[in-house]
Parts: sequence; C-alpha cells; structure tokens
Amino acid sequence: MKCSRRSFLKKGLGSAIAASLPLSSFKFLSPAEARAAVGDPAVRWGFLINTYKCTGCGFCVKACKKENKVPYDLPVTRTWVERYVITKDGEAHIDSPAGGRDGYTDPKIEDKEIAAEEITKAFFVPKLCNQCQNPACVQVCPVGATFQTEDGVVLVDRTWCIGCGYCIMACPYGVRFFHPVYKVAEKCTFCYHRITKGMKSACVQACPFGARQIGDLKDPDDPVTRAILTQRVAVLKDEYGTKPQVFYIGLDENVR
Repeated sequence: MKCSRRSFLKKGLGSAIAASLPLSSFKFLSPAEARAAVGDPAVRWGFLINTYKCTGCGFCVKACKKENKVPYDLPVTRTWVERYVITKDGEAHIDSPAGGRDGYTDPKIEDKEIAAEEITKAFFVPKLCNQCQNPACVQVCPVGATFQTEDGVVLVDRTWCIGCGYCIMACPYGVRFFHPVYKVAEKCTFCYHRITKGMKSACVQACPFGARQIGDLKDPDDPVTRAILTQRVAVLKDEYGTKPQVFYIGLDENVR
C-alpha cells in the first residue's frame, strides 16, 4: 500500500511523541486542540473597510501577494477588489480582473462599454476573509487543519491540510482557494505573522488612502472599534450566522 510523504511524516511524528510519554499520560491531540491556545484572549482582531475611500488602485492586492507568497501572475489571491457600476435600469455590472491587482484603467466592464450618461453610481469594494466569530470552515474541516486562534483569526496548518476542499465549499464568502504550489487550502490570515508583532497587515500598510484598517475590537480606544461603534457600518451575508468581523463603511445594497 502506497503512503504519501505527508501521511508518513504524520504517522512518524505521532509515534515519536507516543514513545516519549508514559502510557498513563498518552493522548493524541487534534491540530485544533493543540493550537487552540494560540493568540491573546484579551485581543479580538477586526477589520474596517471604508468603501468611500477605495479607488481600486490594486496596491493592497499586490502587497498581499508579495507578502504571503501567493503566485503573482496566477488567478488566485487572498484579497481582491471588485468594481461595481450601477446603471439607470438598476442593473449591477461587476468585475474584478486579476483580483483588481493592476487597478481599473479599462472603461469596459463585463466586456461592455457603458455610456457615462447611463451610470447612476460606481464604486469599489475590497474583499477578504471575514475571520468569522462562528466560522463554517473550522466546523467542516475533518482533520482540524483549519482552526481559530484565541484572538479570533482563522488559520490553516499546511502540514495537516489534506486538500479535501470541504472548507472551500463551506465558506459563504468565497475567500478560500487551493494554493497552486502547496496544494492545500489557502486564505487571508489578516497577516497574522505581522499583526502579532505590532505591525499592520500588508494590505493596510499598502493602502495610500486609508480605506483599510485593522484593530483590536476589545479595545474601546482603538480607532477601528471607535469607528464601528460611532458610525453606520455593515457586514456581508449576515444571514448565514457566521458573525463576520470585517466591517464596511458605505456598503452599497448591490454588493453581494
């Protein structure tokens, strides 16, 4: 019977741990159990996007790809920007070529050139993992490779992911994909490796207009928390009960 390198390493690691423990104390921990204590329970990371400030420049997408080693020229990305053009007939025209990485210089949308007099409004909407308080992706992962930290960020352990795709199908926001190099589930992590060191996420740092902000929702003095509590904000697909932690200022009713 053939055994993949990944399954061989998992079995070998389990055997090594078992051999080092007395029988009375031996207990296998799932990845989710072993990693549950990651993060600071006094912190809850949240994201704020101001659609009024987003110009669709694509700097955030470029920065994210470079920071997180997502192949630059392949049609996959951890975050992207959508363009919406609403016409007088009430129809919403939406596109996101290359995830909005290169900005929007082509006047055509959905291969159509819409006359300016037919447009009632146009805007850009950045999207990313919503780091849900009740994440569906964590619930469906059969091996615990997808787990939630104590400070609310959902991560993927590449060494445990078996590539079944359940989490990708379960996410109502469509933010997960298969990494073309590592062949595992991939998504935005709020740049967890950066924010836990006091840095901003790559996309927030790259945004020249302040359309993206990340902060601690448990800190009432955090600018993100203050904005959420004092301004009119909205979340995407609230009906799914996932309790997303990405909040939008100026979210239009046509956004889906």
